Amino acid sequence: MSRGNPTSSSLTPTDDALIAAIRSGDERALAHLYRLHWPMVSHFVLQNSGSEDDAQDVYQEGVMVFYEKVRDGSLELSCQIKTYLYAVCRRLWLKRLTSKSRFGVRLLDDEEHGPYLNTGAEEDVLAAEEQDRRFATMSEALNHLGEPCRSLLEGFYLHDKSMQDLTAEFGYTNADNAKNQKYKCLVRLKKLFFTHYKEEPI
Repeated sequence: MSRGNPTSSSLTPTDDALIAAIRSGDERALAHLYRLHWPMVSHFVLQNSGSEDDAQDVYQEGVMVFYEKVRDGSLELSCQIKTYLYAVCRRLWLKRLTSKSRFGVRLLDDEEHGPYLNTGAEEDVLAAEEQDRRFATMSEALNHLGEPCRSLLEGFYLHDKSMQDLTAEFGYTNADNAKNQKYKCLVRLKKLFFTHYKEEPI
């Protein structure tokens, strides 16, 4: 979905307040949002061959898609939050049903959420799935990288260790040697990442 701020004219005052509170890190706002629209998604999943556990899984995933878009500033709504969440969860549940069935899947929708195809949620869900796939592939590439490259890169990028610290930890003669080794490790990691990424089905 395109980057930007929510279009206030399409939202209710409650929606505006929730988005502002979530963006500021207010966990109570997220909890309120969760409780507010849970019955809607639960009803949808239950009437479309799902269980209560299925509904919870899909709703949690859908709320996280919304939450991450709000926090990184990339959410732009052309509808109310409940319609957006309905569209996201609908897409997620349809994907699960399709993966389990050899035949076409037809979903029963509530009439009030009919225009779900115009929310842009499809693009946001696909983007979230693509990001998850990239993270999983990077984790897999790190696992195949081997030592000391894996620990060296994790120390620098994940644990914010300085080159001086890594030089002492790995026994390099100086920081320049550690930097050269880090560069070589990055080259290997990129090759592994793109090899695995291209091999995985989309």
